[in-house]
Amino acid sequence: MTTKGHATSRRDFLKLAAGAAACGPFFLFPERALASQKTLKIAKWAHFLPEFDQWFVNVVAQDWGKQNDTRVTVDVIPIEEIRGRAFAEVKAGKGHDLLIFPWPPAEYHQHMIDHGEIYQAVASRYGAIQQLAHRSTFNFQTKTYFAFADFWVPSPLHFFQDYWGQIGMPLGPVHYGSLLGGGKKLRDQLGIPCGLAFSPTLEGNITLHTILYAFRAWILDGSGNALFNKNTFAVGALKYIQALYKDSGTPDQLAWGSGGNVRAMLAHKTSCTTNGISLLRMAEKENPEIAKKIRLQPPLLGRNGMGITALPHATNCSAIWNFAQNQKGAKQFLVDLADSSRTGYEQSKGCNFPIYPKAVPDLIVRLEKDPKADPPYKYSELQDALHWTPNLGVPGIATPAYMEIFNSSLVPKMVAAVLKGEESPENAATAAAAEMQRVADKWNQAS
Repeated sequence: MTTKGHATSRRDFLKLAAGAAACGPFFLFPERALASQKTLKIAKWAHFLPEFDQWFVNVVAQDWGKQNDTRVTVDVIPIEEIRGRAFAEVKAGKGHDLLIFPWPPAEYHQHMIDHGEIYQAVASRYGAIQQLAHRSTFNFQTKTYFAFADFWVPSPLHFFQDYWGQIGMPLGPVHYGSLLGGGKKLRDQLGIPCGLAFSPTLEGNITLHTILYAFRAWILDGSGNALFNKNTFAVGALKYIQALYKDSGTPDQLAWGSGGNVRAMLAHKTSCTTNGISLLRMAEKENPEIAKKIRLQPPLLGRNGMGITALPHATNCSAIWNFAQNQKGAKQFLVDLADSSRTGYEQSKGCNFPIYPKAVPDLIVRLEKDPKADPPYKYSELQDALHWTPNLGVPGIATPAYMEIFNSSLVPKMVAAVLKGEESPENAATAAAAEMQRVADKWNQAS
């Protein structure tokens, strides 16, 4: 061995090695140390509040990596790019070890490991899996879990009390009839449109799928067969959306990109919308005066015998590929991640509701005494959120067929055709039902 052209004796080398070892093992052969260190590659959807992602990347991932002698990398991906990234990694048969989706990744179940042992490990700490997580990540045909869900984001109604108070409805709309009637008055009298998202975005998808479910215009039945338009409910729902858009809407609803409905509310340009409370949290940070005018309430009361209901704005589902290079590390990361649920709730400013209630046992108290709430009781409207939040895929589970229908924006496209006058509600419902059946048949044949 030589250093700068001079020979180094064995005695000198041993002294050098001993001194380096006292300082830490990575100083002697850094290249070899890095080569032997395990790596865990994670990709996750970009949270609605950047502060949460900063905490996840810089604290959770890094601390876990230090404790487990693992180099953890995290790529934060815009929501609209998640599906494409997943398909690309499946096609290549390589990519991240762990991909975290904002919805159930049932479309990729054949490429995921069984996450059942992760649920079992977490159950020993926080109790049995909740129905929302079970129905969002379980495949009834294979009897396996294709993902692990640890939190979800409710979708309450946000409305401006100052606007609705001017038409004699200070408590806002409570059912779809009052939204239709009140929305028309607001646009006619104040020029303020309704702000529900109808575009092919996460917000638009959740909003429109919620309306269809609330009108009993269900997509698939519990067996995975197309149910849409086999009764009058589908056409009735489309006619309602058409009337709401005609009487109280704005063309912007069809053109908004991701978060468009949020920006419209923050600008005080729309009267109401459904969204995760990241909307209100952003208002509290950027414009407290606007935030004071925004109220929350549970979702609107449905029709045709349906009660108060809204699909989750997000269902955080972590999935480990069966081609992941560090499956063992990814499994342990998810088990340990459950221990961060309480801090995750805080870092998300209350947006992320825990799948395991024991992880945040004082959730109700936190909602009642939120330090940013003005008035103080504002967030108490969310205390029953789990009772009015079914899983994506309801009345069934989150099947591959349902999630393909959801992620391909079939419903927003159907609604846009009606609102633009390209199709009648009847024809649009018939065409959409045929496409839903085609997707269902494809997955039934593949199983």
